[in-house]
Amino acid sequence: MSTTTETTLQRPLLPTRPLGKTGVQVTQLGLGGLYGVAQLSGHEQAVEIINRAIDLGINYIDTASRYGNGASELNIGVVMRQRRDEVFLTSKSHNPTYDGTLALVERSLARLQTDHLDLYQHHFLGQSLHLEQLQTGHSAREAMERLRDEGVIRFIGVTAHSARLLADALEDYAYDTALITLNPAHAVMQDVDHLERFFRVAQARGTGVIAMKVVERGNLVRRGLRMEQLLPWTLSHPVATAIVGVDNIAQLEENVRLARAFSPMSPEAMAALEAEAQAD
Repeated sequence: MSTTTETTLQRPLLPTRPLGKTGVQVTQLGLGGLYGVAQLSGHEQAVEIINRAIDLGINYIDTASRYGNGASELNIGVVMRQRRDEVFLTSKSHNPTYDGTLALVERSLARLQTDHLDLYQHHFLGQSLHLEQLQTGHSAREAMERLRDEGVIRFIGVTAHSARLLADALEDYAYDTALITLNPAHAVMQDVDHLERFFRVAQARGTGVIAMKVVERGNLVRRGLRMEQLLPWTLSHPVATAIVGVDNIAQLEENVRLARAFSPMSPEAMAALEAEAQAD
């Protein structure tokens, strides 16, 4: 089975950051697998978005078996058939059991038209599954270890909306990555008082941090906040990449422009934006 071995993937047209201790460099903007990418009814547009993202230099693509009831993986798979070696491809399992996760990964591989994933993650700790379930014998964690040993996946990650649960998970197990909600409005962010602890634990363990919900399904933009505020705020944290879903090519190209032009915000500017975003 062939796997991508380069530490820096192709088309580095966007700034890259290290994904924790994995040795992989990922673009600081990633493509989210929801919204336009997850529509079977808009298959042609979804394929166009994915191809354009890779053309613009994005090398991190996020999806999950649940997105669009499999439509996201199916749409991405059409592109992966020709361009698999150009991206760091990720998916997720929402099943806490050993057998359930093995079944899900087989389905994901078939949809994505690939024989391996770069990153496979426990999906939504605290809702779809719980840390206690992963600590038992014959769990999804053991299934992922087997998949890693067999070369079906390269790295193991965990996702959650709660900074506390993610910090607990990183203290419990040597996850390669952690996917966390991160935006200045603290929308869909749980246990924000544990955010500093989470980043501290992640840094100590060399865990690659991935940010999501930068615009909170577009709700923050509809409230009057602008992408040129939201994306820099998120990227000013110690994250490897921020994954953002889009509805069309214009949104994608604007996000890429902002990622290329990124410069870190000062702590004062970040605090001011948080105050503005949370004022409502």
